[in-house]
Amino acid sequence: MMKKRKLGIIGGSGLYKMEGFEKTRWKKINTPWGKPSDEILLANIGKEEICFIPRHSRGHKINPTKINFRANIDAMKQLGVTDIISVSAVGSLKENLEPGKFVIVDQFIDRTFSRIKTFFDEEIVAHVSMAKPTSPGLSICCEAALKKLNISYQTGGTYIVMEGPQFSTLAESNLYRSWGADVIGMTNMPEAKLAREAEIRYSTIAMVTDYDCWHSDHDEVDVSMVIQTLMKNAANAQNMIKEIIKTFKDYSVEKDPANNCLDVAIITDPNLRTKKTIKKLKNIAGRVLNKKKF
Repeated sequence: MMKKRKLGIIGGSGLYKMEGFEKTRWKKINTPWGKPSDEILLANIGKEEICFIPRHSRGHKINPTKINFRANIDAMKQLGVTDIISVSAVGSLKENLEPGKFVIVDQFIDRTFSRIKTFFDEEIVAHVSMAKPTSPGLSICCEAALKKLNISYQTGGTYIVMEGPQFSTLAESNLYRSWGADVIGMTNMPEAKLAREAEIRYSTIAMVTDYDCWHSDHDEVDVSMVIQTLMKNAANAQNMIKEIIKTFKDYSVEKDPANNCLDVAIITDPNLRTKKTIKKLKNIAGRVLNKKKF
């Protein structure tokens, strides 16, 4: 039987708080991986309680490389989150994905190189599948919300995740376009990988803020240009999230690739797992690590 579903929102650039919610309070959470990006906002719409974390912290203080992705996902898991909607600002690599358009991402190319990308980096080894990195059920729910609100969007798209914090060179931008990627950003990896390891269903809504530097109109992307579109996108994102909260339980996630994925991922001999490591992983993988050894 599927456990009670609870929604977590990870807010990217421009989305640092949630408006129009009831019973809001910021909660401090400690994790075995250090501090999350910020306190977690607990908020209600009707009977639904959601958890929200601003990925870069309120006021945008954390560089993409320095985000403590493991702590953010662990904190969400501690609070009972089963489904995450990641809202992320991105650059466009396609002419038809103009600033202001939303993309429901279904694939990633991970080009980051300075980040810890797994919870299983000491003693216990796990290999989760990332073939289908996002949740089909959550994505359908997001699409219905965008359609209802008349927000321009594209279903499906590949998100290149670069290290940053600098924007791309023109050569890099053209390379990524030649790969057929749709959008480019700096934050959804290793976030999506860690959500999968935590068996949390994950969906990315990418909000286009600019054409990357390949485009003649945007040959030099600057922050002021990005912020202008961010503000408009953030208002649309808030409305989208409220709609998703009302409807996400209506969409089936029974065959989601994240469900119980650790059952077939952990390769380390159970007799070699120490109590110390099992304790560190208790929020993420307690469901499988605490099973009796035979």
